[in-house]
Amino acid sequence: MGNSAIDNEILQGAAEDAKEVAFIQSRLGVENCEVFTEEDIYYCIDVLLEHLDTLSDQADEEGCIDIDVEEIARHIQKKAKKEGMGPYDLDALILLTNAELDYNEQLEGEGI
Repeated sequence: MGNSAIDNEILQGAAEDAKEVAFIQSRLGVENCEVFTEEDIYYCIDVLLEHLDTLSDQADEEGCIDIDVEEIARHIQKKAKKEGMGPYDLDALILLTNAELDYNEQLEGEGI
């Protein structure tokens, strides 16, 4: 039974993920929530964060990255098509990208 700390960490991570998805769904609007399943949202978040990691190499002296939401949405759209996900509407991906960025900004504001 020594794994309870690990189990709690996994459950806490799942709860955080669920909060993140709920936040994004609330920003997408009803019509887009029908387009994006939870699996789609997790997939898009993974691709978005992976892409932001590659952009971090281009950060300026203060560590700021110039984020082009439409360019990120196009990147997700292109990668999803290649990997057999979607198809995702570009405008819906822009909403999702903005929602994810807002969510992360909110977390940073809370010091998490």
